[in-house]
Amino acid sequence: MAQKKVKKQFKFGLIGRNIEYSFSRKYFNKKFKNLHFDNCEYLNFDIQSIKEFPKVFAETKSLKGLNVTIPYKEDIIPYLDSVSNTARKIGAVNTISISKNKKLKGHNTDHYGFKKSLQPLLKKHHKKALILGTGGASKAIAFALRKLGIEYDFVSRNPSEYEISYSEINEEIFNEYQIVINTTPLGTHPNIEECPPLPYEFFTSKHIAFDLVYNPEKTTFLKKAKKQGATIQNGYEMLVFQAEKAWRIWNK
Repeated sequence: MAQKKVKKQFKFGLIGRNIEYSFSRKYFNKKFKNLHFDNCEYLNFDIQSIKEFPKVFAETKSLKGLNVTIPYKEDIIPYLDSVSNTARKIGAVNTISISKNKKLKGHNTDHYGFKKSLQPLLKKHHKKALILGTGGASKAIAFALRKLGIEYDFVSRNPSEYEISYSEINEEIFNEYQIVINTTPLGTHPNIEECPPLPYEFFTSKHIAFDLVYNPEKTTFLKKAKKQGATIQNGYEMLVFQAEKAWRIWNK
């Protein structure tokens, strides 16, 4: 009697801090179930310091791919063997492919997901954007905006000479910048009352308010912008696009 061939097991996972709420684990494990990929599993690697990453990698057998989230999209880079040209230009990694000989290569699919999600909302007057926050995600957003030919400026609580401070934002700036993108975690569950400190009364029907946060579905930032007539979009669709791009990278 012929022996039944044992399927090779594959593990994927997310590197981050305080990621129990994460989209990725639920999304990929549901995908594996729907596709009957019973040999695939997606795990959360919730680490307090990026210095724990080598131990996680060494001790987790059959790893085929990883995602990276807050706050390690930049800190992960020194631990990788190589980085794609796009991820190098962005300066942040959110996807890692693992070769057969255990070499780690960093990629960025955030810019792709954001661009795909924003494009259908754009109209001719959407020429300039404010990016709220200066972390790893903001760099991918800036890269995507450059590809779309949209000018942008960063807004920070502690601005450099090249950034705008929240206290500077007024009606004149809102008239100049028709897209406002929140790349900070402000408003994420459970702290759903929080939002970036903006003069929300200056949003209009000509504005797009885009929040990378997806939990809750409508953050306080989005609710306040919508109240003034702005077109709103949360980060869920962007995450789906970037996750599917990551899946294609892992399975090349």
